[in-house]
Order: sequence, then structure tokens, then C-alpha cells
Amino acid sequence: MVTQKPFAVFDIDGTVIRWQLYHAVADALARTGLIEPAVFDKVRDARMVWKNRASQHSFVDYEQALVAAYDEAIVNISQQQLRQAVEKVFNEYKDQTYTFTRDLIHQLKKQGYLLFAISASQANIIELLARYYEFDDFGGSVYEVVDGAFTGERTPLRRDRKPEYLQQLVTKHDATFKGSIGVGDSDSDIPMLEIVENPIAFNPNTVLFAHAKARGWKVVLERKNMVYELEQHSGIYRLTD
Repeated sequence: MVTQKPFAVFDIDGTVIRWQLYHAVADALARTGLIEPAVFDKVRDARMVWKNRASQHSFVDYEQALVAAYDEAIVNISQQQLRQAVEKVFNEYKDQTYTFTRDLIHQLKKQGYLLFAISASQANIIELLARYYEFDDFGGSVYEVVDGAFTGERTPLRRDRKPEYLQQLVTKHDATFKGSIGVGDSDSDIPMLEIVENPIAFNPNTVLFAHAKARGWKVVLERKNMVYELEQHSGIYRLTD
């Protein structure tokens, strides 16, 4: 009788890797002139508004500007050009990880966990990172290609699709939810974290932290060279022993 293995699922952007890969790929395209300078100027302006913390929704506004620029650019570039940008970003960022999640990946692999990576970033860069860190499977956003050219159509792996996709991976690999672990950093990960036994809010944004607090989830913070693991006791988060 084959024993089902537990699994751990990780968001990638801002959870394993210290930056947003979708943003890094767009930057790489812009640097080589594959996104029009006038278009990308709007992205830079929105990014500075976010960096200056000028409004509560500045990061969302920045992401929307970025997605619009990316979606406009992709229909004018080849698969090879995108592949070159993706590989460049992979080589630059693959080792720029958080200590907590990097060590947790290694620890869980030794314990026999199946490892899944699920992200809204492009599936092709998530695939490279999943292979590099020896994940068992992965999921990311997919851009349609017809006759070697991007059509502009995409299937984003948004928050509402993450639980369904995770369930597909669990079924595919005959894994068990018993002992399962999930790690994410933003509210887009909440639906995915809701269905695992041991959710971890890692460097959470305000929405995820509020949800984690309401649910009593474990919260982990990493700043500089320190990792702080927090657990809730009587409604108050305290450092774990």
C-alpha cells in the first residue's frame, strides 16, 4: 500500500523570491526597448507613487499600470524575445531568496513533502524556478501562442483559481491535505491558504495579516538577517519559543 505524501505549497513572488518576477520581466522588456518608453513611463510614475506610499491603493494602481503595459507589449514580441527576458530575470533573481522560505523548502523536502509552487507570474519563469528548487510541480499564468506568436489572450492564475489549481496538483500527485502547509505573502494567497492545514502568512500585507489574525494563523516576519515567528495567544501575537 502506497502512503500518500503531505505537501507544501508556496507562493513565489515576495514569498520565496524577494521581488515580484512579473515586474522584473516587464523591466527587462522595457530595457531592451520591447515596451514603448512612453508606455513604460506611466509604469515608472505609478511605481514611484507606490514607493513614496502616497496612497493606500498605490501598489494596486502600479500593478494595474504594469499589467496593461505588459499585455500591450506581448503581442508585438516573439517567443524568443520573451524567453530571453525570462531567462535573464531568472539568472538575476533565482538566488535572491528569503532565508525562512529557502530553509523551509530544504527542510520539508528532507521530510518527504511534495513541493508545489503557485504564482500569478508567467508560468515559464515559475517553471524555471520550480526546477531550480526541485519542486514537484508548479502553476503560473499562461499566455496564448498561435503559430509562434502571442495573441494577447491570457489565463491568469488569480486568487480565485489558486485553490482549484492546488486541488488539481494534489489529485495529480496523490497527495494528502493531512499535514499540508501553505506559505503566502498577500491577500491573493488567502483562498489557497484557507484549504491547507497549516497556513503561514509570511511578511503579510495588511489584508492578509488581518485575515490571518482573525483565523489565528501563524505569522512569520523576516527583516534584514532576522526571522520572527509569531503565534497567536489569546488574540495577541507573540514570538514562538
